[in-house]
Amino acid sequence: MTEVEKKNMSTGKKAAIVIALVVILIAGYFALNIYRLYFAPNVTENQKYLYIKTGSSYDDLVAEIKKKDLLKSMSSFTAAAGKMNLATTVKPGRYRLKKGMTNRTLINMIKAGNQDPVKLKFHNIRKKENFAAYLASNLEADSLSFIKVLDSTALISKYGFNQDNVYAMFIPNTYEMYWNISPVDFFERMHKEYEKFWTADRKQKAASLNLSPAQVYTLASIVDAEALYDKEMPIIAGLYLNRLNKGILLQADPTVIFANDDFTVKRVTGKLLRVQSLYNTYKYAGLPPGPIMMPSINAIDAVLNRDNNNYIYMCAKEDFSGYHNFAETKAEHEINAKKYREALNKRNIFK
Repeated sequence: MTEVEKKNMSTGKKAAIVIALVVILIAGYFALNIYRLYFAPNVTENQKYLYIKTGSSYDDLVAEIKKKDLLKSMSSFTAAAGKMNLATTVKPGRYRLKKGMTNRTLINMIKAGNQDPVKLKFHNIRKKENFAAYLASNLEADSLSFIKVLDSTALISKYGFNQDNVYAMFIPNTYEMYWNISPVDFFERMHKEYEKFWTADRKQKAASLNLSPAQVYTLASIVDAEALYDKEMPIIAGLYLNRLNKGILLQADPTVIFANDDFTVKRVTGKLLRVQSLYNTYKYAGLPPGPIMMPSINAIDAVLNRDNNNYIYMCAKEDFSGYHNFAETKAEHEINAKKYREALNKRNIFK
């Protein structure tokens, strides 16, 4: 091989090496750019969730992300979002963010609408407005939207309820649902849960007590308000059913407190007992028009599985343990009531 040939070969090798390096650099650039756009960790730990409101546009989404400082690189996200057509597929919801999540994962999650469900746990909520406020604090819709549904005669009557007893449709439990569920869809979901709860066995037990499911719920709300301990619930339920069956006024203090709309009361006396309300069971016979709170499932089942006792009277124990003294006769009750009144007076509790 001549010197010229050797020189040409050496030049060719150098050129090939240069070309290879250029290709590698270009490929590396594109690979790095792809990594940066799609696979590099980009989500911060500033917020646990990304909330996208119903009707939000892509611009609204970008503004929300910027406002909450959710990403390390906004430019890489918008570039990736453009290539992945996020602008045409923004879905509302509550999305769980994890530190180090990539643009690709986040964008695919939003496009697919893969939300993290909200866990709702409710029990012992007294009034519709309190319930609406609780729902609004956990779901997208505001409290007024939930109140409108709860007050919608057309909707609630379709399911056999009225303004007074609609609360009986909500079985206290823990439920999972999406953050952006509409108030109407929430109502319908709760009705399905109501139907699942009221099995044939529970309905048969209610019928044997001559009560509808809504009436069982109302009585359970009184039982739950009276009982500090679950093990007393069947006894208290038996007592109130005895009074109902004998046509005796229930005279349940929690109903009077509800009627007066003053939940700070510790001693029901005088003026409180004279309040003109169908919820005042010292004045009006039978059950009140609706529940005074959301009772626990234990309280509902306590009514359905009442204790077969002969009690007509009950009074809180004078030791303030939360338990009750039960009595079959007025004379026995007066002895128990006297002890409790004296204990209240001793502690200067007069209202």
